[in-house]
Amino acid sequence: MSTSIAFAAAAPATSQRSRRRASPYPGWFFLPAAIIYGVLFLVPTFSSLYFSLTRWTLFNSTFIGLDNFVQFFREPFLVQGVVNTLIFAVVTCTLKVVFGLGLAVLLTSDIRFRALLRSVVFFPVLVSAVGVGIAFTAMMHPTRGIINVALELIGIDGPGWLTNPALAIYSVAFVEVWRGVGLAAVIYIAGIMSIPTDYYEAARIDGATGWDRFRYITLPLCRPATVTVVILSFIHGLRNFELVWAMTRGGPGFASDVLASVIYKQYQAGFYGLSTAGNVVLFVLIATMAVPLYLFLNRKEGHE
Repeated sequence: MSTSIAFAAAAPATSQRSRRRASPYPGWFFLPAAIIYGVLFLVPTFSSLYFSLTRWTLFNSTFIGLDNFVQFFREPFLVQGVVNTLIFAVVTCTLKVVFGLGLAVLLTSDIRFRALLRSVVFFPVLVSAVGVGIAFTAMMHPTRGIINVALELIGIDGPGWLTNPALAIYSVAFVEVWRGVGLAAVIYIAGIMSIPTDYYEAARIDGATGWDRFRYITLPLCRPATVTVVILSFIHGLRNFELVWAMTRGGPGFASDVLASVIYKQYQAGFYGLSTAGNVVLFVLIATMAVPLYLFLNRKEGHE
């Protein structure tokens, strides 16, 4: 009796699994996306791996093994470029999280012109990085830039934002924060709006202050949004090139060079295999830092 009942209970599940396995639709549904992914990502990736082991031009290539990587790691300003890349990624990621969350809290509160302000905050994301770089280069001019002119009016001698080797990379990082914080704010707004309002009502009834509601409700329940903002901002900071090149060209000297600009300078000099090897190094650097960070953040979320 029990055997027949177990068989009867298992039979529908077995038949359902067989029907799911026999269905051709899931595979065909993902096939166009798989083809596009393969053509636009997998083929260029493996091609880069091959060409990084060659000395190549547009018409021919010669296999030289790991010589490009050896030469790339001997670049005199490579260490400076890696350090600047990490500084840029950490500074921009941290400030986007802080300011993005602050703007999201403000723009989800009961304020006037909330929809308009959300559009204004997001607008810089839509502007070209090169255009933003050119505009801020003019604004940060040491003598004629509007920033230093405004500081001079209140008796402050403005620094050389892009001409001082100690400030150049940080100045570019702050411009990147201005440009990209809108996207972080939008992600946080979506996270805050997904929190049930019952939690806030219950907290108000219990006498919780605004800070208590932020600390014990908004901040913990926005953790998925925080993970998304951290990962996207960190990866973008590691691979940033356009803004650095538009504002400083890696200067003054090599003070604001990042890894991507070092690679581009090798390409400009005609060392195509060397620059391809640098791209592989950059890819590995991003993967080895972003993937463990993503796993760590999600593991902490699961434990809590």
